[in-house]
Amino acid sequence: MPSVHFVSLGCPKNRVDSECMLGALRGASYGYADDPAEADVIVVNTCAFLQSSIEESIASVLEHAHYKEEGRCKKLVVAGCLTQRYPGQLGQMLPEVDHFIGTGEYRRIAEIVRDGAQREWVSEPRYVHDAETPKVVSTAARGYAYLKVAEGCSRRCAFCIIPHLRGLEQISRPLDDVVAEARALVAQGCVELNLVAQDLTAYGRDLGAGAARLGALVRAVAEVPGVRWVRALYAYPENFPEELVLTLRDTPNVARYLDMPLQHVADPVLRRMRRGHGGPRVRKLVERIRTLAPEVALRTTFIVGFPGETDADFAALCTFVREMEFDRVGVFRYSREEGTEAAGLEDQVPSRVKAERFRELMKIQKAISKKRWKRWVGREVDALVEGPSDDHAYVYAARVESQAPEIDGLVYLSDAGDARPGKMARVKITRAGDYDLIGEVLGSVPGPADRQPLRV
Repeated sequence: MPSVHFVSLGCPKNRVDSECMLGALRGASYGYADDPAEADVIVVNTCAFLQSSIEESIASVLEHAHYKEEGRCKKLVVAGCLTQRYPGQLGQMLPEVDHFIGTGEYRRIAEIVRDGAQREWVSEPRYVHDAETPKVVSTAARGYAYLKVAEGCSRRCAFCIIPHLRGLEQISRPLDDVVAEARALVAQGCVELNLVAQDLTAYGRDLGAGAARLGALVRAVAEVPGVRWVRALYAYPENFPEELVLTLRDTPNVARYLDMPLQHVADPVLRRMRRGHGGPRVRKLVERIRTLAPEVALRTTFIVGFPGETDADFAALCTFVREMEFDRVGVFRYSREEGTEAAGLEDQVPSRVKAERFRELMKIQKAISKKRWKRWVGREVDALVEGPSDDHAYVYAARVESQAPEIDGLVYLSDAGDARPGKMARVKITRAGDYDLIGEVLGSVPGPADRQPLRV
């Protein structure tokens, strides 16, 4: 049996594409090789969101090209956003690569690897998988999965290249199809389902009048037997549905957690970003969420150093972060990306200033995070045990309801007790760090997870 080794870079949505490609290759009788030196085919599924992502993707391709030169690898495939962003340009730069597959053609990977005659496969990205698509869920052993509910993005943010990489119009999957996949994921051992899309807020709008919207989708997935947490990631703030907040607050098995990238709060910056709203609306939305559902953990991201951002604009952002005390904050230094509207704007901010602003905003949030986590010490909570920690020897890693996988920190356990990877455990928090917690296992949780206060 020929074997394939996969490298999946970038976001969870890219991971889902990798899982679908693995499913297609498994259906074509390919096995999986953990070691690239033992693989007949190596696939690098790339990210091209930022310049740093492009550099990482190219470095990974070059690294794995050595296995083709020195090992048993017969084909090297580059898939995903890098191919979609630079069609026709990568061939000369990367002569080692046998096939380039764009974001709209990855479903054909088995056919391409087996007998594809051409080198480049790039089309307009209009494909989104369905519940019948074979998948190999790479995170099932840790008890969670990413469930992509739509593809593409209809927004036109000035800084973002994603619509050109993933499709200029969002394509939502029907509710019944998403629920069918949720059932399949639970059957593979996943108790936490993380709903992902470029813009969750817009889910269902393209399906016409009467189609289910995001709140109904979240509730329907939460009703699938065996689901403990349904988590909503990447909800755009414009036209944000209040119904979703009530769903997060009131629905059992829905994680009281919301990832809503705000990007900035200063009106001049938001206008140049083409976000479709101003600072007062952002503030009002956050305050409304906190009023309706104070126990919902709110994660957001901000961009510092956007073209034209003044000292006053940045000061307004710092004040906003201090006042709102977000549970989680990610900060990006603006990256001037070719093909975006913002790349042509005047008043580009110097790299030194961007770095200073990044450090300052992270320092503010670090103090907030440290203060909030200290309030957890002594509490007993339910946590999802992921397994042995990748960062610390002899330690297990787990997550509480307000920690999304891969981005929000962990709960470290010196002893998992009778809890098993991919299962829920009752944990007592004993210590708190800046971004992580330390706890001890009290016992397993055989029934539905408790809904404990998250914001204390």
